[in-house]
Amino acid sequence: MMMSGFFRVGVWQNFFRAWKSGYSGNLEGEGFTLGGVYVVGAGRQGILLEHREKEFGDKVSLPSVLEAAEKIKPQAS
Repeated sequence: MMMSGFFRVGVWQNFFRAWKSGYSGNLEGEGFTLGGVYVVGAGRQGILLEHREKEFGDKVSLPSVLEAAEKIKPQAS
């Protein structure tokens, strides 16, 4: 995303939302790597939820994570 990330409106909205809620973070590290969340089931269930950040501060929906986690079936031993 490099410099184009700084010019996206959504990035600034996410920054101000985090700042208003008291999150300060840090300025260490690369700073250009987007994150993501995966919920992976046991055995052959595979990936139950995949969320990749499209821009800095793009959050995953907590209800989606909980719903995917509830689908995990225990692996038979």
